[in-house]
Amino acid sequence: MQAITVKNIPDDIHKLLKDIAKRNHRSLNNEIINCLENYVKVSKIDSASLLRKAEITRSKIKHYFSDSEIQDAKNEGRK
Repeated sequence: MQAITVKNIPDDIHKLLKDIAKRNHRSLNNEIINCLENYVKVSKIDSASLLRKAEITRSKIKHYFSDSEIQDAKNEGRK
């Protein structure tokens, strides 16, 4: 396993991590690993899934607005 050294952690963040680790019955190190794993998993974007969702959403739209229709609506709303 690889090791990472993190320097200059603000005191309040360090305390929060320690408190969370204690609540979760984990060591501080294991809590930080858990936080990193969760962050990385959430940050991954499944582009194929995202495209499928976009296609489904587009298929539900009955009318596409042209640029001029959008601009006209904006101008009308500003009156």
